[in-house]
Amino acid sequence: MADETNPFFIVQGQLRRAVDNLDLGEGVYNLLKDPMRVIEVAVPVRMDDDRIETFIGYRSQHTDATGPTKGGIRFHPSVSVDEVKGLSMWMTFKTAVMGLPYGGAKGGVICDPQQMSERELEELSRGYIRRLAPMMGPEVDIPAPDVNTSSQIMGWMLDEFDRVRGQHLPGFITGKPLVLGGSEGRNSATGRGVVFTIAAAARRIGLDLKEATAAIQGFGNVGSYTAHYLDQAGTKVVAVEDVRGGAYNPKGLDVPKLLQYVAEHRTVSGFPGSEPIDTKQLFGLDVDILVPAALENQIDEANARLVKAKIIAEAANGPTTPEGDHLLASRGVFIIPDILCNAGGVTVSYFEWVQNTMGYYWPPQEVDRKLRAMMTKAFDTVYKMKQTHQVSMREAAYLVAVHRVAEAAEARGWVHRKRAPEIPSDQLQAMATTMPEAPASAPVANGP
Repeated sequence: MADETNPFFIVQGQLRRAVDNLDLGEGVYNLLKDPMRVIEVAVPVRMDDDRIETFIGYRSQHTDATGPTKGGIRFHPSVSVDEVKGLSMWMTFKTAVMGLPYGGAKGGVICDPQQMSERELEELSRGYIRRLAPMMGPEVDIPAPDVNTSSQIMGWMLDEFDRVRGQHLPGFITGKPLVLGGSEGRNSATGRGVVFTIAAAARRIGLDLKEATAAIQGFGNVGSYTAHYLDQAGTKVVAVEDVRGGAYNPKGLDVPKLLQYVAEHRTVSGFPGSEPIDTKQLFGLDVDILVPAALENQIDEANARLVKAKIIAEAANGPTTPEGDHLLASRGVFIIPDILCNAGGVTVSYFEWVQNTMGYYWPPQEVDRKLRAMMTKAFDTVYKMKQTHQVSMREAAYLVAVHRVAEAAEARGWVHRKRAPEIPSDQLQAMATTMPEAPASAPVANGP
């Protein structure tokens, strides 16, 4: 993978700029530029035809300066060690932007889940956790769903971890089924958070969401929920795309019918009343909001030249290359960076972990209220940093995040850093970790 599209090198560059802008010193950069631990495992699986196939998996734990590491597990043919390392660093800065008591981690297995049976996927999921169990736990490293993994897969992984440890530890993993201690609102959390940040950005630039149009690249969990909540906000979703094709209607797609169509056909391609559209065409549409919700490196320098949108909401991790980002910023496009935009998922994962720890569970309205408050507060913190330092939203997000992680590392005695410029007290307050208050109502019966 070329350096300019390698997630690990990209995030190292983002860290470098933040450390330099905050004048934190070389020690902080050297401490955070590499994951503290990267584990490679080989997982043998007996396939349905009785042959044994070995799958290679990884887990990168970036830093636990601010708490146990946290991050998803993806199953995908393109998983690589550098991808997992880079994503684990992004998770550190994502949790720091949100003020969560976590460091960053990420896991992945090189496989094509579309070509595997349910039994094979279960055996792979269990085998992966068995290999990693000694280095994981609710106070050590907490996984979650990611690309091509689901609440059912999290359920299998939780069961396997409980078997290995000989006790029930629901806080080991998040994004699990409700009956096993999952949180209300977790499945929709990332898409919901994306729309909360879009609403905040729209207010800043004077865009009325009820008069706005949007296009979404990627229509899995995040993209579909983003479409749902944008539609509820009155925004006209005119185009969507998944790995099998796209659907476009300049008058707006009927999102509820589209979601039903996808549930039946597993693709947006061929949706009645739409015409086909590809990625290049989608990026070039004259819409107000563009939501890349697929994989990394989708908006490169060439694609960035096509973009006409006023707001880009990075629902995926690392969807914009540095060259594309520079070009978009020079044109004044308002980019909501990934570590802020798609942080709704890890925020509700935090809520889930807290509920598991306390042993009682909140109704969906409570989860939604807390998520809205935290996403809006984080957006405002980053926006104030942007104004204070006259930088882009992406750079501002990294200034907030790196400052917090460096402060934690210094408090532990890991590094003696230069003194960073003072950050206004209201911004520091927004960065502080606070436990959500206990609900006034009695627990609801969806816990373990």
